[in-house]
Amino acid sequence: MLMPSLLLLGIAESLPPVEDRHPFSSYQPAFPGQTRAPGMKTLAPYHVSVLTEDLSQPWAVSVLPDGRLIISEKRGSMRIFSQESGLSSPIYGFLDVAYNGQGGLLDLVPAPDFQTSRQLYFSFARPVKDGSVTALGRVALSADEGSLMNAELLFEALPAVQSSGHFGSRIAFVDNDTLFLSTGDRQHDYTRKYAQDFGSGIGKILRMDRDGNPLFDNPFINDSGAMPQVYSMGHRNVQGLAIHPVSRALYAGEMGPLGGDEINLIMPGRNYGWPVITYGLEYSHAPVGEGLTQMEGMEQPLYYWDPTPAISGMDFYTGNAIPEWQNNLFIGGLAGSHVMRLRIEDGKVTGEERLLADQGQRFRDVAASADGSIYFVTDEGRLYQLRPGQ
Repeated sequence: MLMPSLLLLGIAESLPPVEDRHPFSSYQPAFPGQTRAPGMKTLAPYHVSVLTEDLSQPWAVSVLPDGRLIISEKRGSMRIFSQESGLSSPIYGFLDVAYNGQGGLLDLVPAPDFQTSRQLYFSFARPVKDGSVTALGRVALSADEGSLMNAELLFEALPAVQSSGHFGSRIAFVDNDTLFLSTGDRQHDYTRKYAQDFGSGIGKILRMDRDGNPLFDNPFINDSGAMPQVYSMGHRNVQGLAIHPVSRALYAGEMGPLGGDEINLIMPGRNYGWPVITYGLEYSHAPVGEGLTQMEGMEQPLYYWDPTPAISGMDFYTGNAIPEWQNNLFIGGLAGSHVMRLRIEDGKVTGEERLLADQGQRFRDVAASADGSIYFVTDEGRLYQLRPGQ
C-alpha cells in the first residue's frame, strides 16, 4: 500500500547544525563552514508522496523532456514512470552487466537531444576477462518504448579489477556534445593507488564527447602516459555529479570511508587527494595512510561529513515553485537514511537541512524537475515525489 501524501510545513531557519553525533576522528576542518554548517528548515509547504514501491534495486532516476521518469534497475533493466500510466514493465536491451555486490546497471540519463535521437546513456559494471570495469554505454529507446536498440560500448575505465565494489558512477552532460563520467577506486587497498595515477581510469572524473573520445582541451591530453579522458583525480567513490544551473560548474559527491564524505567543486587537472589526504578513517578506526587531511597540490573539499551519511546521487533544484530552494543541492543519503539539502553561497555551504529522515530508506538518487518537483529512488524499491503546495 502506498503512503498517503503528507503536508509538511517548515519553521524558521538559523538552527544548530543538523549533525550532533560525536565525529569518528579528531581532525579539524581547514576553514570555517567546511563541516557542520548551520541547520535550516524549509519555510514553504510541500508534499511528500510515494509513487510506487515496486522497483527492483533502482540505482538512478532521470527526468525526460516531457516530464516522465526513467529509472535504472541494477540487474540490467529500466522502467518508465508517468503520473498518468504509472510504472512500466521492465525494459531490456542493455549490454551485459556484472551484477554482483555494488555492480550492475548504474546511472541512466537521456541524451540532451533525446527527443530526436531517442538515445540513453548508461554507466555499468562490465564483466571482462580480468574482472570488471566501470564502463559507459549508449542505447536507443524504441518508438513504442517497449525495448532498447543498438546498445554500444563507448568507454572502459581500465585497468580491470577483481572487485565488486566502488564503481562510481554517475554521468553528467554539460551540453549536447560533452559529458562527465565518475569512477571509484574499486574498494581494495591495492587499487587505491590508481586514484593517484593519471594513466588509469580508476578513481577519476573523466571528460569526453558523446562517443567516449577525449576532448582536445582536457588537462592531460598532451601528457605522455596519461589517459586522455582524465579530468580530475584522487577520488574514492564518486556516486554524485551535478552541474550548477547558473555557473555550469561541476560538483561531485564522494563517499569517504569511516567519516569523510565530501562535496567537491571539480576543476580541470586538480587532485582531490584520495588516498593521501582524507577526513575519514579506515573502518578499523586506524588512520588512512599517514593520517593527513591537507597537502600542497591537493584540493580541500568544499564540505565534508563525519560521521558518514554515505552520500549518493544528487541534483540542483532549478524550479521556481519554492524560491528558498533555488540552486540548492539535494543529495541522497544511504547509511544516513535521509536526503540532505545544502545551500551554497559564494563558494561555501551556509546551511544544511535533513529531509525524509522518518522514512527509514536508503536514498540512492535524486532528480529535480522543471515543474518544481524532486524525485528520489531508494534501495528498498520506492520512488518518492516531493512537490510544492498546500
